[in-house]
Amino acid sequence: MRARGVFRGGGNLLVSMGHASLLTSGLFLASGLAGSAAARAQDAPPNPEPRPAQPQPFPQQPAQTGLPGQVVLNSNGQCVQPPPMVELKDYNGPLHKVVGTFTQKLDRLSVHDPHYKPGLILCSLEVKDKFFLFLRDSVDPETFLAAGFNAGISQAKNDDPSFGQGGTGYGKRVGVSYIDQVQFRFFKEFAYPTLFSEDPRYYRLGQGAKKQRFLHAVRHAVVAYNDHGEPMFNFSEWMGEISGVSLANLYHPGAQRGFGHAAQNVAIDVASDIGYDELREFWPEIARKMHLPFRDENETQPDALPAGR
Repeated sequence: MRARGVFRGGGNLLVSMGHASLLTSGLFLASGLAGSAAARAQDAPPNPEPRPAQPQPFPQQPAQTGLPGQVVLNSNGQCVQPPPMVELKDYNGPLHKVVGTFTQKLDRLSVHDPHYKPGLILCSLEVKDKFFLFLRDSVDPETFLAAGFNAGISQAKNDDPSFGQGGTGYGKRVGVSYIDQVQFRFFKEFAYPTLFSEDPRYYRLGQGAKKQRFLHAVRHAVVAYNDHGEPMFNFSEWMGEISGVSLANLYHPGAQRGFGHAAQNVAIDVASDIGYDELREFWPEIARKMHLPFRDENETQPDALPAGR
């Protein structure tokens, strides 16, 4: 999601200069072609023999691109591209841009089935797409905000007492808290989704009774979708949590060891992920009330799809 409107005025100036340069070049080219044509006309014989007409080749059709809502072909056969992400330039006003900066993560990991195209699935994420998703979430402003918030709670409870208090102690806690955020995302958004061919995104239901949608979000903690759009056990959630908690014990000097404490941390993190999935499920309604753009607004409707698609 990302600010690009600052240089819009300069971009228009460059475009205008580019148009003028193209026009000047075109005039020189046209005059050169005209002079060349006149010279050839003088050298040509008075009655040249007519040549047989050559068949004209068919013009090449432009390659189909993965436009949102289009049926395209990837390694898993026909699939539908999800709507594009909402960018910061789509938010109106400074306050909306601040809110959008910290809520784009909800849309980044949210997609929904193409209900208007029965029998088709969403296009799967390739390995590089999953890695980019992990990288983008690792530098998301919400990630840094969560690291600072968790560090504050840790300092108030005096977790990892060897870090001390004050600014130095808080800085150390922010650092290890950020490492927590990154390594958990590595396991849950890239490593295990790649290993188990699992889609790390949340499939938003987007319609139906609120109770049904609420339970659908809770169910995602156990049931995910593979790269072919079929339900599977959510290995990434549970294996990622277990791996993340185990790894965190290595660089948290004051961490409590043992199965009971580890199981408690896993349960808390899974409950937190369920809360995020609930926000992802009901984010369109929340965004409408706050007059904010959201990803589903950009989805191509069935009657707007190209003919034959």
